[in-house]
Amino acid sequence: MSNTSSNRKLVPEAMDALDKFKYEVASEVGVNLKDGYNGDISARDAGRIGGQMVKKLIQQAENNMK
Repeated sequence: MSNTSSNRKLVPEAMDALDKFKYEVASEVGVNLKDGYNGDISARDAGRIGGQMVKKLIQQAENNMK
């Protein structure tokens, strides 16, 4: 097995933009995220945030393909 993390960012410079995007999506789906540690949110809420982020990123990629 490889020692590299599958969770690393391919473009580290995009980290701030992704964080901002995460907070925007969380607000849209009604989940309150606080600055710093958010390990106390439910798996369901975390999944709603992540799922919505993926949905929006795919939609943006599809729009850019037109």
